[in-house]
Amino acid sequence: MLSDFAAKVRNRRNALGLTQEELAEKANCHVNYIGGIERATRNPSLTIIISIAKALEVPSKELMPN
Repeated sequence: MLSDFAAKVRNRRNALGLTQEELAEKANCHVNYIGGIERATRNPSLTIIISIAKALEVPSKELMPN
C-alpha cells in the first residue's frame, strides 16, 4: 500500500516538474519527509496526504492505492 502511494506521489511530482524541495514547501512539510514518503519508509497521516494532494493538484483519492 505504501509503495503504491509512494509511486503515485513521485510520478505526479515529476509530471508537474517539481523537486522534492518544492513539493515539501507547497505541502508545508520537511523535504526529508517527502523523501521518506517517496521511498515508502514513512507512513503519512491523513492530514499530510491531503496536503500533498493539494500541492500536487489532485484529489487525495487519486493518490490512494487501487
